[in-house]
Amino acid sequence: MDKKSIKEVVIKGKKVLMRADFNVPFDKNLNITDDNRIKAAIPTIRYILDQGGMLILMSHLGRPKGEIKDEMRLTPVGLRISELLERPVKKLDCCIGPEAEGVVASMRSGEVVLLENLRFHKEETDNDSDFAKQLSSFGDLFVNDAFGTCHRAHASTVGVTRYLESVAGLLVEKEIKYFEKINRAPEHPFNLILGGAKVSDKIPVIENMLPKVDLIIIGGAMAYTFLKQQGVNIGASRYEDEMVTVVSRLQGLAKNRGVEILLPVDHVVCDDFLEPKTIRTTQGINIEEGFMGVDIGPGTVELFLSKLRDAKTIVWNGPMGVFEKDEFASGTKNLALAIAASSATSVIGGGDSAAAAKKFNVEAKMSHISTGGGASLEYLEGKLLPGIAALADR
Repeated sequence: MDKKSIKEVVIKGKKVLMRADFNVPFDKNLNITDDNRIKAAIPTIRYILDQGGMLILMSHLGRPKGEIKDEMRLTPVGLRISELLERPVKKLDCCIGPEAEGVVASMRSGEVVLLENLRFHKEETDNDSDFAKQLSSFGDLFVNDAFGTCHRAHASTVGVTRYLESVAGLLVEKEIKYFEKINRAPEHPFNLILGGAKVSDKIPVIENMLPKVDLIIIGGAMAYTFLKQQGVNIGASRYEDEMVTVVSRLQGLAKNRGVEILLPVDHVVCDDFLEPKTIRTTQGINIEEGFMGVDIGPGTVELFLSKLRDAKTIVWNGPMGVFEKDEFASGTKNLALAIAASSATSVIGGGDSAAAAKKFNVEAKMSHISTGGGASLEYLEGKLLPGIAALADR
């Protein structure tokens, strides 16, 4: 998809309505605990202001389901944006209506307004045309820089594009660039790494990527369903019984295409996930009864890393184990370090993989870390993201 960029339109003197993804986590005192999504939008915000635009920001936060909830107000977000920009940001207590209309009407060049949580109105997720029209009345131009919501056909991602010229922000433009390259013209060898809990979440990804990749590496809990299908003893490890037949079909498709699916050959296991009394590494592929796999073992790490050395493209979605706990993090850590050290184009998708890259301090060494978990997964599935499809073609 060759979509028009913010760099290709005139901004000076215009009111720019920008959809951002400020859906950030808070602690119990309503302090932001991770501002990465806010920081990711700053380059586009600065570009608009440097070009002489007036900026109206909009976002959702959480799932208030059409109700006003004080703990989901965007006030802390507005304060953080103001700190990062080193200029005032006027945060409103509404996103439509007379108050918002009055403030926007009086804006001057270089000013920033942040509308209140869009999802306080159920019309947002309903993609209500009247709601979208009210939002679009604030701007002369619409910029979508919220990749994390591009897989949703909401009023602020799709509805407003019916009324305003609509272009991609710098962040969305970068996301499109990397995912389109992966889907259309990846460099080979191309290795896809999948982890996480459920095979069922990744089946469409595997099916779409099979014609494109040379190797699929599978770790995390989803690997145990594959191993179960092969008759391996997985002990008390988590697996999806209803997916065993599907896994068998995928194995057959991969074999017919000459794509190797690489699975763990040893495991870090424990007797109890919440309060483990015994943690050990298996001597082989089988796991004894009463123990569950919580990470890939050192033999598997060595095997996986040996396959990554010659890769030209690496896509990683999903951890190799319960990396949040240090005693179960070695597999994911070693994989993250290897990808970071690789000269391959590396694209990291999914919230857990991004969190792992951050935890192991390799974010800056990856080619691209996607800001959208669900959106990146759907891109890898080959789906058309409505928020991107609705933007103007170049």
